[in-house]
Amino acid sequence: MPIPDLAPLLKQTFGYDTFRPLQREIMHATLAGRDVVAILPTGAGKSLCFQLPALAREGITLVVSPLIALMKDQVDALVASGVQATFLNSSLEGIEAARRRSGLEHGQYKLLYAAPERVMQPDFITDLQRWNVTAIAVDEAHCISEWGHDFRPEYRMLSQLRDHLPGVPFLALTATATEQVRADIIRQLHLRQPEVFLASFNRPNLSYTILPKAKSTSQVYDFVRQRPDEAGIVYVQSRRSAESLAAALCAEGVKAVAYHAGLQPHERAANQDAFIRDEARVVCATIAFGMGINKPDVRYVIHADLPKNIEGYYQETGRAGRDGLPSDCVLLYSRGDLVRNLKFLDEMTDAKAADIAARQMRMMADFAEGTECRRVSLLDYFGEQWPGDNCGGCDICLQPRETWDATTHAQKLLSCIFRIKQKSGFTTGLNHVVEVLAGANTERIRKWYHDQLSTYGIGKDTPREEWAALGRQLIRLGLIETSQDNFQTLSLSKTGLATLMNRTPVMLTRIPVVAKTSTSSTSSTSTAKVAKAGSIACDEALFTELRALRKQLADDRGVPPYVIFGDTSLRHMCRTYPRTDRDFLAVPGVGSQKLADYGTAFMGTIEHWLQTHEPQPFTHEAPPPPPPKMKSESGVNGSAMESIRLFIEGKSVQQIADQRSMSRGTIAQHLAQGIVSGSLQADPRRFYTEAEESLIREAAATHGHERLGPLHEALGGQITYDKLHAYRAFAQRK
Repeated sequence: MPIPDLAPLLKQTFGYDTFRPLQREIMHATLAGRDVVAILPTGAGKSLCFQLPALAREGITLVVSPLIALMKDQVDALVASGVQATFLNSSLEGIEAARRRSGLEHGQYKLLYAAPERVMQPDFITDLQRWNVTAIAVDEAHCISEWGHDFRPEYRMLSQLRDHLPGVPFLALTATATEQVRADIIRQLHLRQPEVFLASFNRPNLSYTILPKAKSTSQVYDFVRQRPDEAGIVYVQSRRSAESLAAALCAEGVKAVAYHAGLQPHERAANQDAFIRDEARVVCATIAFGMGINKPDVRYVIHADLPKNIEGYYQETGRAGRDGLPSDCVLLYSRGDLVRNLKFLDEMTDAKAADIAARQMRMMADFAEGTECRRVSLLDYFGEQWPGDNCGGCDICLQPRETWDATTHAQKLLSCIFRIKQKSGFTTGLNHVVEVLAGANTERIRKWYHDQLSTYGIGKDTPREEWAALGRQLIRLGLIETSQDNFQTLSLSKTGLATLMNRTPVMLTRIPVVAKTSTSSTSSTSTAKVAKAGSIACDEALFTELRALRKQLADDRGVPPYVIFGDTSLRHMCRTYPRTDRDFLAVPGVGSQKLADYGTAFMGTIEHWLQTHEPQPFTHEAPPPPPPKMKSESGVNGSAMESIRLFIEGKSVQQIADQRSMSRGTIAQHLAQGIVSGSLQADPRRFYTEAEESLIREAAATHGHERLGPLHEALGGQITYDKLHAYRAFAQRK
């Protein structure tokens, strides 16, 4: 069966002219009858991957969805676009459920949403066999894996549908899944030689900022106050914090609600509904809030407390900017949050699980304290390399931090660790080392005679928070080693001992530290809004009018405002001022059904607006230019030149990465820039052996070396990316 041209159907139904990355390929594979696994980040258009093919094929597409709210949300949006879709779940009254079942019997629907518990009921399976199900989409497919972050045992039963609906292709979709989770999805669903599509984890419209945490309630309010018309989510760790923060914002005139698992179900649903319908601007929530929330115009996500792991942080920040418009992700970081989280683990009876959780928490803290580009660090966690060293969308790249000569301070701290071990024969934690440097008069210092050390009190002129931050930087650089137990005692590594004995220069990036005396006035300057590149310029006053109209129409129909139109569509209307059907259809997100339902109202408002206002001129918007970088005469930026200098001194790629607190991939790209520009005159044998070069050359003859991903895959992953970067650089230089 030939694959139909989906582009006209995309425009007619959903109002879009182009597909997002991988959407077309996923749709073609599933329409060809293949089993498919699609890993697409939040906001990348996962739902369209099964919704559009459902319109192009015969029969019904069954969508297995974990949440009632998500089902209703997606069905409302589909019906608004003229798609015959429905759901069956416990929220329906008997008469309404019977009406929908009758429609399914008579083939009136193209998509049916249901929860896994209902899908696997024997009577329901019999119904599915009768209703001509021709495709099955498993949404939030990571729920099938116990290795995933949201395991649901009911998902494991879905593989039985293979026996009851033979030959029906499966499409499994999720936003994040490690290689282990992907393998589990394939195994548990009994997928047959599936095509696996893995998109980039990068969310280019999100900016990432990490700020020292002072008075978090004041910091959150200062941030929210600057965005009076924008919706946001504030994540906290405890139910009590969610309620107290929401109350504090309400007291300041901000419409805020709380959301956590301890609320009564009706109250939790009401608060979520208020946020989705733009009746509350801010939701203060624990991690119980999020999965299945389809609100596309969340403009910011704030973590007022430290997330417990990087994957959770990525998932939660991914709820901002699902419409592709610029959005902010802010984390308020305090080392104290990590200490409190680690203490909670003492109550766990499963020692192995507690150890894994502790490692994940420390990785999250390392991410927060790191001096490398946030995007590079985040993507590196998921095994993806960012092609550059300045993303132009995080606090590190937008506001480069001061580099300082930390040699004297590092000598003092390293010496203190050395003297403690020499004096006592045992090691201590970082807090005790800092107390010794500060000259504290504690019971332990007196008991162990550490007030007699030559390093006692030599750092009393430096705030203790700065000593602690320096210690953590030296740990990340590999100069200090920590014990593997929960006590995290410190000792010098071989490199640290050599640095101490040889007085090796130590250059570090200064990390912001908030002193205990910080006030709300200092925190307000810390939460300055990061400039949003790439926002759609439009007539803002008209945009306000159209938002009010959208809210009125949504309330009349009992749906969230974004079901009528998203912000992207409204902003384009406020750029082009459409007054004819043809012009209105040219707006992204406007299909034939929405033209029929809402065209008259919106074009009438625009026409009325233009009677008293002049239209503003807007030129075609080109992508924003990349942020300026410091360049050397060779055209290589300053950060790359530092990596090249260290390589010339004889350090390996890994040693440079450790010293600079960057990923191997970033260092490899720095060196590749030097090779191509001529700034680095190096022998290829420092990067790869003759045998490896022969293997790479043979694979490159077939796959080329312009894109390293296919080349790496062709080599079976046995040649590392830093070697491939170097090979390509030498080839380009020739």
